[in-house]
Amino acid sequence: MGLWIPFTIFAAFMQSLRNAFQNKLSKEVSTAGVTLARFLYASPLAALYLWTLYQIEPAALPSVSSNFLITVVLASVSQIIATALMVKLFRLRNYAIGVGLAKSEAVIAATLGALFFAAPLSWLAWSGVTVGAIAIWLMSNTGSLKELSLKTVSLGLGSGLTFALTTLWVREASLMLDLPFPYSAAWVLLCVISTQTAILIAWLLFKEPATLNALWRRPKLTLTISLFSCLGSLGWFTAMSLETVALVKTLGQIEVLFTLFISARWFKEKLSQRDLLGLALIVLGAACVILA
Repeated sequence: MGLWIPFTIFAAFMQSLRNAFQNKLSKEVSTAGVTLARFLYASPLAALYLWTLYQIEPAALPSVSSNFLITVVLASVSQIIATALMVKLFRLRNYAIGVGLAKSEAVIAATLGALFFAAPLSWLAWSGVTVGAIAIWLMSNTGSLKELSLKTVSLGLGSGLTFALTTLWVREASLMLDLPFPYSAAWVLLCVISTQTAILIAWLLFKEPATLNALWRRPKLTLTISLFSCLGSLGWFTAMSLETVALVKTLGQIEVLFTLFISARWFKEKLSQRDLLGLALIVLGAACVILA
């Protein structure tokens, strides 16, 4: 079994927990505040992880280029936008469906990889892309099958697109560092999270200073979100340093199953038959891409 597989499953589980707590915080704090909670305490945790790696087995320090820095900034900004869009999704529909719509990330990442990153897809993989698109359409419908919520679809696809771009740029950044496993992923993790934290704190100081106070008054919830976010990113970044984004993100669709369980047990939410069918099709589409 490839080492990227357990890292991906671990990342998917951590992300489902993080999303659950983000959903709770989104009812109390602004979108920008919920987005910052994901990164606020994650930088020290990422730094601690990197320091631990060097204590266990010393390695060379990275040689940082301007292309690396640009790629890190692009990934950082893209993930901030993706997270903000997902928080808006939470407020439009229930928790499980919001996450399900954002899971268009896997389909979009596979498509962008085929078009721009020299990773062509087989007929089975394209079948998975098609099935995933149908799933997103089903889950975005709030009424009959003839009705379509354009706002929900736009936010879902926008979140999926920016998450997909984030993962593609993160992998590119990892490959730019001539370091052994898992040091390259750990450096990218620290650089991306630190950049995101600086950007969001500066934005909130200028636009929403009261939101920083709101997060300060909720230390346990904010720290919990940062912890699960850091662990999830650690899993994603490490897996993507070992395998292509399309494979990692399609396997990562197992998060949908974790999300369903959390939605039912924690939030007591009920899904319609069409919602369940959409979630099942997402898993089926992911399986097609992996088998391809």
